[in-house]
Amino acid sequence: MQNEIAAKNNPKIKFVKKLLGSSKQRTQSGLFVVEGLRLCADAIGSGFSFEQLFFTADFADKHEKELQMLSAGAKQIFSVSSDAFCKMSDTVSPQGVLGVAKIKADRCVLTQNGRYVVLCDVADPGNLGAVARTAEALGIDGMIVCGGCDVYNPKALRASMGALLRIPVLRCQLQDLFCTLQKHNIPTFASVPDRSAMPVGQADFQNGAAMLIGNEGSGLPDAVIAQCDRKITIPMRGKAESLNAAVAASILMYEMIR
Repeated sequence: MQNEIAAKNNPKIKFVKKLLGSSKQRTQSGLFVVEGLRLCADAIGSGFSFEQLFFTADFADKHEKELQMLSAGAKQIFSVSSDAFCKMSDTVSPQGVLGVAKIKADRCVLTQNGRYVVLCDVADPGNLGAVARTAEALGIDGMIVCGGCDVYNPKALRASMGALLRIPVLRCQLQDLFCTLQKHNIPTFASVPDRSAMPVGQADFQNGAAMLIGNEGSGLPDAVIAQCDRKITIPMRGKAESLNAAVAASILMYEMIR
């Protein structure tokens, strides 16, 4: 059954806005938001279900078939005025469709010979999304996220082009990371901007690997590096001392599967 929302201060509009802006709100409620036709379709295609679906009349006129598909599994459906939709939207140019979906349990099953990228306190949602997009494209077996940006952050979801909804992701506390990896005999590699470390092109990933990428500003903590089986680095000929986290992760992941 379709309901109508015209007022910008409607409680449901306010709740969506909170979900978009607060990782704590997403965690406590077990819900997250996907906005735009492509991400909404990706969510449905990846097995997520909508608790609520919001759309504008303009979107309904332009995308009748797509709206039927998105609405099919939604528990509640709301037609929203353009002003109200703009109020809760997280994008500059809203498409007029937005879904509130249930967060699923982690869907990454570690295997002994698997190859994984591990993000340790990566804070920028653009970097998180970019790494996920590259990981999916290269066929990395999964992504492990330890702290940092929430995988259901709306900016991260957009930057990933939906990859964060599709690839296996395991959220893990940093203090539990090595115990988890050791249970599956997965070798650990600390990526560091250190010329004395092993060049990544010389590393052996035949028996699987967990590639650790650190925070954008501070990198990996010394205590974490010390627990890894190997320190590896990307050789650089220029004057730059380090690379952007997403760029470094892309190079390292390519070497892992090459």
